[in-house]
Amino acid sequence: MATFKEFRNNIKPNWCPGCGDFSIQAAIQRASANVGLEPEDLAVISGIGCSGRISGYINAYGLHGIHGRALPIAQGVKLANRDLTVIASGGDGDGFAIGMGHTVHAIRRNINITYIVMDNQIYGLTKGQTSPRSGEGFKTKSTPEGSVESTLSPLEIAIASGATFVAQSFSSDIKQLTSLIEQGIQHEGFSLINVFSPCVTFNKVNTYDWFKENIIDLATVPDYDPTNRAMAMAKLMETGSMITGLIYQNKEKKSYENVVHGFKAEPLAHQQLALQKSEFDNLVAEFV
Repeated sequence: MATFKEFRNNIKPNWCPGCGDFSIQAAIQRASANVGLEPEDLAVISGIGCSGRISGYINAYGLHGIHGRALPIAQGVKLANRDLTVIASGGDGDGFAIGMGHTVHAIRRNINITYIVMDNQIYGLTKGQTSPRSGEGFKTKSTPEGSVESTLSPLEIAIASGATFVAQSFSSDIKQLTSLIEQGIQHEGFSLINVFSPCVTFNKVNTYDWFKENIIDLATVPDYDPTNRAMAMAKLMETGSMITGLIYQNKEKKSYENVVHGFKAEPLAHQQLALQKSEFDNLVAEFV
């Protein structure tokens, strides 16, 4: 059985010192080892942005995709090889701006992958512009007078879109984050895990101290029931989505792979796809 260290490689991350993404990388590696995966069992698919680099920092199959397109690639990988555990990752700009359409449709499709969003509430790689997760009045290079747009609430959107697993954590709480990633991997269906990951270079508002003062751990909320969809939505609205832990899970709905007609369990590379000559001739005849 692989250990945490076996999911490391020799590539040194070039994130800024103190970036929350370091902890998220460590949590993915720990969770993968804890659920019994080997490096060859895991594929990490990422988009563009500081967070997009993570696919190259983990000893597993990896693909660094294009902006907002991590989820289409990740879903294709999973459908081609159901034996792989597939983790998609990206930032809030990647997943909730240019990629938001893919995010919503991946949620409702419910393919068995885990999507980890590193939410720093700013565009970091392009040097500090407002993102869909930035608050009203947030001043950046792109909004010098303060943003006039309302903050996107992706977890509310996820639950409204039929998500079967919704969780949120804070990069400083690596124990909780590791546990949530383990649960997401083991969940049958699409798992969305949003992680508050402070940008120490460009975001001077949503800092580590700010999050520590404002987040509420659901473990401290009496009688909270993560199987109650209405309660989950109400708690998100009540707290402005500033909650961490398992927010909602539906174990009854089957994943896409288990309901789509004719979908085979074997990876495509292992399937016998040879056509009979008569079948081939009939196909060609359609184009003559």
